[in-house]
Amino acid sequence: MKTAFRRPDIQDAFLAVLLVIVALMGYDPANWLLAGVCAAAVAVRRRWPIPAFAVALLATVVSPSATADLAVPLILYTIAAHRRRGVSLPLLGAGLVVATARSVYGTGDGWQYTGPFGSGGQTLQPEEGTAGIPVLGALLVVAWAIGWGVQSRRAYLDELARSAALAVAAERARIAREVHDVVAHGLAVIVMQAQGGAAAFAKRPADTLAALDTIVATGRASLADMRHVLSSLDQVTDAAPVPGLADLPRLVDQVRQAGTPVELRVDGAARAVPTGVGVSAYRIIQEALTNTMKHAGPGARARVSVTYGVTEVVLEAVDDGRPVAAGTGNGLRGMRERVALLGGSVTAGPGPDGGYVVRARIPLDPAGPA
Repeated sequence: MKTAFRRPDIQDAFLAVLLVIVALMGYDPANWLLAGVCAAAVAVRRRWPIPAFAVALLATVVSPSATADLAVPLILYTIAAHRRRGVSLPLLGAGLVVATARSVYGTGDGWQYTGPFGSGGQTLQPEEGTAGIPVLGALLVVAWAIGWGVQSRRAYLDELARSAALAVAAERARIAREVHDVVAHGLAVIVMQAQGGAAAFAKRPADTLAALDTIVATGRASLADMRHVLSSLDQVTDAAPVPGLADLPRLVDQVRQAGTPVELRVDGAARAVPTGVGVSAYRIIQEALTNTMKHAGPGARARVSVTYGVTEVVLEAVDDGRPVAAGTGNGLRGMRERVALLGGSVTAGPGPDGGYVVRARIPLDPAGPA
């Protein structure tokens, strides 16, 4: 029963019955018809709010009564809560005009029962002028204000829900980029080690064992990175720290062990940077070296430089492999998205002397894109 009463149509029917009861208290059959009309208007106020308001307001003009003066504010509340202000305000004005007219053309100061009690002619009626501005007008203003407040709160909550949905989408995109970077780099190293180990198996079994050790270490490191990325979904507190610029030597050594010579150069005074900057810088270099291993061809060499400026970090990853057209894959798109979120810039494409070049500039005080 409690759940059923929450249904809007049940609530409106209940209010309509209450209004009919108020009308019947007067024992005046002359007003029962108008009371029934007002009750019906309240019952359909959600489906046809504006016609219902017009009918109830007309009833207050034809025969002022408590039933009519309660129905009009109820319907106005519904309109203010669900329609734009350009619709509800004129209707509030129309109601205030009727209330003012009743105040101007009548006198008196209160609702009262007319006719001797128990005579059968007793009815709840306003004294002349009383249900104008002091009663009906006040009820209309209060009903409109409450309805408009409900609509404003609903709009605010909807905006919060939209903002939350955008935040969830952004977090999903971030996790997707992290997963791509971790998996792509780990698999590139594993594939190269597996190919080298298979080639050396017949004549250099020791090299094959070393390649297998590297595959195991790379797989474990990739799994650890994956657990860290996915831990953000359930707030795991014992996850490994996020990678940053200080972890680039380990990354470079990993790529060297996979068979690609890499030179790492750091210019300027290395220092702590914001976590977002450090993670993005690491992932950009990781993606660039992964592309070198995948696309530059055998014998390619790579050079990585990190320059610490006063206001920004400049990254460059260059290889001398075979020419590759500018790509549009997930990795490069992820680079651009990371840097754009931090208010920086990135370029990637074939170098002037062959090979491939990735350059990125990331502000040390990221404020997001302008």
